[in-house]
Amino acid sequence: MVQGSDQNMTVSVKTHLKIADEVWIIAALLHRDHPDQSDFSTEEIVERAKKEAIAGPIRPGLYVHVVQHCVANRPPNPARYRILFETTSGRRRLFRKGDAYHPAREGAKITPNPEDLPQDYRGLLTWYRDWCSTISRAAPETDLLLDLAGSGRRLWEDEHTDDYVRRLREGWE
Repeated sequence: MVQGSDQNMTVSVKTHLKIADEVWIIAALLHRDHPDQSDFSTEEIVERAKKEAIAGPIRPGLYVHVVQHCVANRPPNPARYRILFETTSGRRRLFRKGDAYHPAREGAKITPNPEDLPQDYRGLLTWYRDWCSTISRAAPETDLLLDLAGSGRRLWEDEHTDDYVRRLREGWE
């Protein structure tokens, strides 16, 4: 909350920034400032939110947004945002198109609308588009799953597959 004085009158200005948009800003700032890190702990995100204080002191719903509401690959409860992606337990990064997500989050918000962001943070949307573009260009050209084709052929090198299955089934009844 910003307070100002005009002829002995105090005027309060309150931001209407959605918590989900604040979470996106914080995650984008972390990625921009630490390009060597692929993800961040939920604690790092919350601490950065406290430091930035975009909407004033940290709001009560911020933590649950970082842990659940904004996480694309978790079931919605109740919010459906696709702002963050859980890489491992307790770690998050910004969601990118192409990431897996819970089907009930289909069509949900990925980035804030520019007009909903404070002016000082609107440039992060351009940064995000560039970041996603750079990441997708750096992605492997081949399908890692298809690269596994034939990788187990040595398992049956000395034994015919029918003999292997027969041996496994011995004693079944």
